Amino acid sequence: MTCVLLASSFTFASESAASRAEAAATVLNEIMAAPDNGIPVEILDSAKCVAVVPSLLKGGFVVGASHGRGMATCKLSNGSWTPPAPLTMTGGSLGFQIGGQAVDLVMMIMNDRGLQALLTNKFKIGADASAAAGPVGRHVEGSTDWKLKAEVLTYSRARGLFAGITINGSTISQDEDATRELYGKFVPFKTILTGATDMPRGGGEPFVAAVRKAVATANNSGNASSTPVNPPPRTPPPAPAMTPAPVSAPMPATDSTPAASPTPPPTL
Repeated sequence: MTCVLLASSFTFASESAASRAEAAATVLNEIMAAPDNGIPVEILDSAKCVAVVPSLLKGGFVVGASHGRGMATCKLSNGSWTPPAPLTMTGGSLGFQIGGQAVDLVMMIMNDRGLQALLTNKFKIGADASAAAGPVGRHVEGSTDWKLKAEVLTYSRARGLFAGITINGSTISQDEDATRELYGKFVPFKTILTGATDMPRGGGEPFVAAVRKAVATANNSGNASSTPVNPPPRTPPPAPAMTPAPVSAPMPATDSTPAASPTPPPTL
């Protein structure tokens, strides 16, 4: 477990904040490329915030550990998304495991309580906000229990497989070094995730653009799904009325009797 964390620290130290934002965008774009086995439309449309940790390293023997760095963005009241906020994720157990593995982690913050926990700059999943493995597929089937299930719905992708994952015990906090690198100065987590700052010039736009695209794709998919597969045929318009042909005026009759020859005058 110690080796995994040391290796992850070396890897992340050599990665720029801008390249991490691009990696997070790539993860989200690839997941959305296979909607039938991805994040359901209803969850994408309802999410308050989206966070992606590309290449989260986990490992250990019986007791697991994890460490990763990623990006988060939150939806504003006008439907736009905030600039990216760099974050770190450490600790926690991902279940019984032997050895190490890198996974891509996606977190969907689903309600105001989860949003407020994220804005505190540091919170522990399972204590400050509950998390649950999110459902997978194009749509959420059955009831709407997922809305009441947890503040954070989590997903992981490893070796081409995408599924829900539990990360209780992990701590999410602001990545202060990456924030300074991205914005040129330290900007508090809350300032970024409430939209009170501009998009950084050092990068980050690709990640926010990927989130906007994912949500727009979900909305379009939802609208398309409401259209009947076999809509009833439309009633054909009535055929135009036939206009009768104009009747030609009758030609004057021609007298076939030859004209009479003039009578010669009488002889005297």
